[in-house]
Amino acid sequence: MNATELHRDAIVIDGLIIAKWNRELFEDMRKGGLTAANCTVSVWENFQSTVDNIVEMNQLIEDNSDLLIKVRHTSDIRRAKEAGKTGIMLGFQNAHAFEDQLGYVQIFKDLGVGVVQMCYNTQNLIGTGCYERDGGLSDFGREVVAEMNRVGIMCDLSHVGSKTSQEVILESKKPVCYSHCLPSGLKEHPRNKSDEELRFIAGHGGFVGVTMFAPFLKNGIDSTIDDYVEAISYVIDIAGEDQVGIGTDFTQGHGQPFFEWLTHDKGYARRLTNFGKIVNPEGIRTVGEFPNLTEALLRHGFSEQLVRKVMGENWLRVLADVWGE
Repeated sequence: MNATELHRDAIVIDGLIIAKWNRELFEDMRKGGLTAANCTVSVWENFQSTVDNIVEMNQLIEDNSDLLIKVRHTSDIRRAKEAGKTGIMLGFQNAHAFEDQLGYVQIFKDLGVGVVQMCYNTQNLIGTGCYERDGGLSDFGREVVAEMNRVGIMCDLSHVGSKTSQEVILESKKPVCYSHCLPSGLKEHPRNKSDEELRFIAGHGGFVGVTMFAPFLKNGIDSTIDDYVEAISYVIDIAGEDQVGIGTDFTQGHGQPFFEWLTHDKGYARRLTNFGKIVNPEGIRTVGEFPNLTEALLRHGFSEQLVRKVMGENWLRVLADVWGE
């Protein structure tokens, strides 16, 4: 089976996209053969604003139902594959929307949210992000982890501090993930994870989605799809071929004001980081170029079975474990 046929046949899951949601993007998802994606609907927003975002996303899914299916269960991902559509998983990049109400965890699960990152770069009521001194998981945070386990929402630790991450991994009775990260073994960066951290999450049944966000890659904005494959291979060597997948962190369609919002604490306070120019790796600049990744993996010696695992089957298995189906 050649790369084109394999990509067309495989389940392709992107563990994190935070793009500008519109028809043009959804058409590009279809062009890229994307079976499903974890789509961010909350970062700095509170409960009410996050609900408003979900209302908006529900309407977009309805308006573009020829291209999209809303995902609540892993069976919906398989259904999307059969229908030639893209499944939209709702995800948060911050648990800020839970506010101080444990009951909101169930509310958001009922609305279709399947993955929630515990913190985004800085401290919240649950724990600490990767850009601050890490105080670890709060006692309220332990309650939130238990409640997320109970209702079936996956804990994401991508932007979370090292100590808080370790304590969530130990606290959770279900697999947790770094939905989108890169190894600091290839480039030192506050957002990248050490070999030890990657080994620890994998050793406790967790999952690693490898991102291609250029500022975190070895060659920065000069990176190519081959640099991305190198990072995937690096993580597989540490975490194992069954616990690694894709989490691109596509920001397609967004302009500078969006990145200003993302890189300031709570969207408006102190600056946390400055990405500079943002250009995706050559060869996978847009979601529509996703088939190039399957080709690149094969070119770098990945077996057909391993390509299938990394491109989506691993995500599908771990999501079923957390969601219960």
